[in-house]
Amino acid sequence: MKLWSKENTDTSKLVETFTVGKDKEFDLQLAPFDILGSIAHAKMLASVGLLAESEASQIIDELKSIYQLTHDSQLTIDENVEDIHSQVELLLTEKLGDIGKKIHSARSRNDQVLVDVKLFLRNEIEELVNEVQPFFQLLIQQSEKYKQHLFPGYTHLQLAMPSSFGLWFGAYAESLVDDMVMLLGAYNVVNKNPLGSAAGYGSSFPINRTLTTELLGFADLNYNVVYAQMGRGKAERVTAMALANLADTLARMSMDACLYLNQNFDFVSFPASLTTGSSIMPHKKNPDVFELIRSHCNRIKALPNEIMLMTTNLPSGYHRDLQLLKEHLFPAFQTLKDCIMMASLMLSNISVKENILADEKYKYAFSVEEVNKLVLQGVPFRDAYKQIGMDIEEGKFTYSTNLHHVHEGSIGNLCNAQINQMMQQTLDQFAFEKVHTAINKLLA
Repeated sequence: MKLWSKENTDTSKLVETFTVGKDKEFDLQLAPFDILGSIAHAKMLASVGLLAESEASQIIDELKSIYQLTHDSQLTIDENVEDIHSQVELLLTEKLGDIGKKIHSARSRNDQVLVDVKLFLRNEIEELVNEVQPFFQLLIQQSEKYKQHLFPGYTHLQLAMPSSFGLWFGAYAESLVDDMVMLLGAYNVVNKNPLGSAAGYGSSFPINRTLTTELLGFADLNYNVVYAQMGRGKAERVTAMALANLADTLARMSMDACLYLNQNFDFVSFPASLTTGSSIMPHKKNPDVFELIRSHCNRIKALPNEIMLMTTNLPSGYHRDLQLLKEHLFPAFQTLKDCIMMASLMLSNISVKENILADEKYKYAFSVEEVNKLVLQGVPFRDAYKQIGMDIEEGKFTYSTNLHHVHEGSIGNLCNAQINQMMQQTLDQFAFEKVHTAINKLLA
């Protein structure tokens, strides 16, 4: 069954196979959202007189039954059916006859797919935010726990200045705050209703797009129908960029962990059960989890560019190119959630070595501290810099490991409470509860 099929027409099997591609596989992920959009659409059709109330009631009841199948993983797409949209309409027609055929009035498969994708992305972003929250709190907790544990900081991978594991954990916690800001931006783009734009040029029916916006819990409309259609591709691209930012945080953190576990650094360790061994080297404890997080996340960082190139030079209106975006974007959500889960497992079980900076090989990490002491005694900074530099060159450098960093965000003043507050302020702006209320009401 194809929504666009007509009498006495047929499509080459080769063309059909090529154009459908992996669409059915990813359409099953859209199934519950397709049904939610259809329930809202049916309610709207009844409100403007395009469906009788009794017809709408039958359609909605049947859609709710099909919706339950999606949650029980019992909904499938028949072999001779093109996509989930056709499958749902087929089930309605089989059960309700001509009444079921009325569900597609005043909409196109274009805006049907658009609303499905936006509802899917909205839900996936919420799930991702819910995964990030406990990971963020873990980083804050570890930052506080290990704030007295110093280790060397590096620039150009060369010994630089003292750092601490309080700073290290807290840095990635604050990075997640900005990642959530980017994800919030994507959520705000996604959380607008395209339904009613039809094929991208609206409808001559007197539909009520504001009503479907409210029913589906969208924050607002995509008002211009041409832009609503242009939003397909853009919503995916903006979301992919937000995912890439989060992936970048995880990838960089994983690289750090791989270095710090290395025997030449020897800053951290993990239980043997969380590392892997070698087939010939019995001493090995490999950071495979972090290496795979790094690789998965680096691949996700390429996703915005993939989507950008797949949508390059497309004029306004729908194009079949857009179908392929699903198989690139949809799996990235689960990959990121898996990476966050594994990073949480690893960092929950990390052991941090104490007194790392007591080793004399790190003594030059304190050179800036000694410069600053001279400056506090009244020596001009450039002269103090030269004096300590000469001491180092002549082998006369002496130092103390006592630190007194008090400014905001430094070793002695991590500002984790402020970072936590920034995260909470960002999370509050998602306003997921409004969506939950609308969807629960729609399904009641």
